[in-house]
Amino acid sequence: MAVCLAIDAGTTGVRTFAVDEQGTPRHWSYREFPQYFPQPGWVEHDPEEIWDATVATLTETVAALDGETVAAIGITNQRETAVVWDRTTGRPRHRAIVWQDRRTAGRCDELRAAGTEPLVRARTGLVLDSYFSATKLEWLLTDGGVEADASLAFGTVDSWLLWRLTGGDAAAVHATDASNASRTLLFDVDALDWSDELCALFHVPRSCLPAVRPSSGRFGLTDPEHAAGLQVPVSGIAGDQQAALFGQACFRPGMAKNTYGTGSFVLVNLGPSHPPPTEGLLTTVAWDLGGDVAYAMEGAIFVTGAAIQWLRDALGVIADAAETGPLAESVPDAGGVVIVPAFTGLGSPWWDPYARGSVFGLTRGTGRAHLARAVVESMAWQTRDVVDAITAAAGVPVAELRVDGGASVMDLLCRFQADVLGVTVRRPTVKETTALGAAYLAGLAEGVWGTPDDAAASWAEEASFTPTMPTGEVERHFGEWRRAVERARNWAREA
Repeated sequence: MAVCLAIDAGTTGVRTFAVDEQGTPRHWSYREFPQYFPQPGWVEHDPEEIWDATVATLTETVAALDGETVAAIGITNQRETAVVWDRTTGRPRHRAIVWQDRRTAGRCDELRAAGTEPLVRARTGLVLDSYFSATKLEWLLTDGGVEADASLAFGTVDSWLLWRLTGGDAAAVHATDASNASRTLLFDVDALDWSDELCALFHVPRSCLPAVRPSSGRFGLTDPEHAAGLQVPVSGIAGDQQAALFGQACFRPGMAKNTYGTGSFVLVNLGPSHPPPTEGLLTTVAWDLGGDVAYAMEGAIFVTGAAIQWLRDALGVIADAAETGPLAESVPDAGGVVIVPAFTGLGSPWWDPYARGSVFGLTRGTGRAHLARAVVESMAWQTRDVVDAITAAAGVPVAELRVDGGASVMDLLCRFQADVLGVTVRRPTVKETTALGAAYLAGLAEGVWGTPDDAAASWAEEASFTPTMPTGEVERHFGEWRRAVERARNWAREA
């Protein structure tokens, strides 16, 4: 039986994941890599350390498979992180600038003041923000000491790993897929190609950009010396959130997923077309299956699981994240407490960097359990804000929500999410949906699965949750949430 491997290169570590033809996980290995913070607001990674973690996990997984046939490798990755390297030597020219990095926020303000945001929105579906790759690359070329010569290669983390897996030299493959390209601010999501207009705006030479290929299709063969002895095709690439949408088998318009991680990312499949850019939301390429392109609308929520870390590390309300669910379920409700976890501002649909975390409704009777429950409920309310905005903008009703990520193990969260959305919430048996999506994309290209529906047949539900709270009660609580959000917004704006 053939297996597909997925390399899931996240923000803090790399996981290599093996899945068989039935979609059953066979083995996985994980390694963390260091984070670097050279100045406040700056976040960097060493690309070589990402590569070392990749090699270590790939080697462990291949050894555990003990000679089983590997049909293909897929790659999924933290999306907006910028990597630059030398095509001749294969070595990085600077540390990678991570998606969280804010060093180019001032440059984004300058461009916005110059009136360029409408152009950027129209071409890319994104907002003009340092979250994306273009201003990072511009900074590397203007302030980071990186020379824009013929040997310069730029890519997101997927491109860097593909380059190294296929030899790491001048003959290696320099490519990406449309889902990652669409997160750079340099890619025209309608033309499905790099935009000369945007490259000029951000002073980026088009010659350093990777070729853009379908998300499912053969990118190249691995070099055995660089890939744990394997010479197999790399045949699937997608950004992490798009890969999770694919791994959740959300193949039809209106199908939606939410990943509850440090933050949360809600994606809704829009099908082969998309509406005009919508304030507070992102339009992105979900995947390209070789001419069969699907778009998604995305809402990025900055703080969900991070609020649980806040309860643990800053307040001492819990000693371990796993305590959150049982503690929150020990009370029937939040006792009137509403927490808006805007510790780093509010993401979609507000995009308010001046919002700040706020707690409302405290009384003398408020206890630890009420705070825990209010944090859990805040995850669901933020998700409703995004789903409501996407539904209004795209005109695509969300019939159900498929969930994954660490916090999705909490039945309380899933039940409450079903109540506030008024739709069924479905939790899969395999929680590593990001890696699963990359494996599906690679396996489709190599005939392990014939069609996306064949891959979807292996998607299995662990549990589902249907709404039970009366609509009137939901709307009353939602009104309280919205009042709290309004009070938290613009808090840090200078007078």
